[in-house]
Amino acid sequence: MSKIYGLIGCGMMGAEHIRNLSLLEGASVGCVYDPIAEQAHFGASLAGDAYIARSIEDLIARPDLDAIIIASPNNLHIDQLETIAKHRTIPVLCEKPLFTERSDIQRIRRLEANYPAPIWVAMEYRYMPPIAAFLEQVDSATGGIKMLTLQEHRFPFLDKIGHWNRFNRNTGGTFVEKCCHFFDLMRLILKSEPVSVSATAGQMANHLDENYGGQPPDIWDGGYAIFDFENGARALLELSMVADGSTWNEKIHAIGPSGMMECRVPGPQRFWPKGLGPSPQPQLELSPRDPKRPEIYDIELEDALTEAGDHHGSTFFQHLKFLEMVHVGGRPDVTLDDGLRAVVMGLNTQIAAAEKRFVTFDSMRVPA
Repeated sequence: MSKIYGLIGCGMMGAEHIRNLSLLEGASVGCVYDPIAEQAHFGASLAGDAYIARSIEDLIARPDLDAIIIASPNNLHIDQLETIAKHRTIPVLCEKPLFTERSDIQRIRRLEANYPAPIWVAMEYRYMPPIAAFLEQVDSATGGIKMLTLQEHRFPFLDKIGHWNRFNRNTGGTFVEKCCHFFDLMRLILKSEPVSVSATAGQMANHLDENYGGQPPDIWDGGYAIFDFENGARALLELSMVADGSTWNEKIHAIGPSGMMECRVPGPQRFWPKGLGPSPQPQLELSPRDPKRPEIYDIELEDALTEAGDHHGSTFFQHLKFLEMVHVGGRPDVTLDDGLRAVVMGLNTQIAAAEKRFVTFDSMRVPA
């Protein structure tokens, strides 16, 4: 039986969810809510004339819904999750970051303890085919990871409704908003928890001449973060949001006693220069130490998946797994605890960079 989803938030990510669900048999968006009428009508039309809810409560009350997707601005997620929990027990797919302020941690823990249905945090990067292939092979290719580097060389923050993503108070800060995906991948790849972080970052080139209601943006557009992990591995994140002229949007490489493995992912197809033809396919490179024989493999992606969003099919593959959970139950791939820990890594990195010091995690500073 086909499952009907409600969607909260009809902006860029909301539209990506709708387009990917349209490629998936067995699920569709039947109801949308957005406080901006124009966005709500756009989402409803894209979903095939979905019902437009008058409020979140109106959406939640729809008896035909089997699940809810939250794709609203970051600082609204926790309030909306609590509103759902107050009125309904239903599976939820919530976009990252799960929350934006350290004071929200206890609220997430209460949801985790008291909400009986699964809440899945949308860490799409796990499901990009090149990154999924990297995850499958990296331990054997390296002989056990000792050093891990994640690079994002990308375009500046996009223009969003109300310019909400220009201010730390809405996003949690760049290391929360943009980088919690990468912190989630660090934990997933290393199978360990961080011990400490040092960082340097700042607002270097983007948004310097912008002003909204008398307030200049305070988000950073580049930086470095270095983590020590409990298992002895070290991890580096390099973020530059002034590198949109580069071939590869994301690069991940891991090094161990047996060799190195690297994953390379181009940026979204819609940003690739039209005169250069199609953007390159993602790649994996295996570089064993003995024998020294680097091998490069292309990871081919279907055009329909590339055109459905900016994440190289990952939103589609995430929805495949989410739909299976909606049908048969079970735990989410990305739990509330996973989403919480990725945000705490981002918040601690913000502190490390702002205060120019090491920050220790003290068991992730996450109250049980």
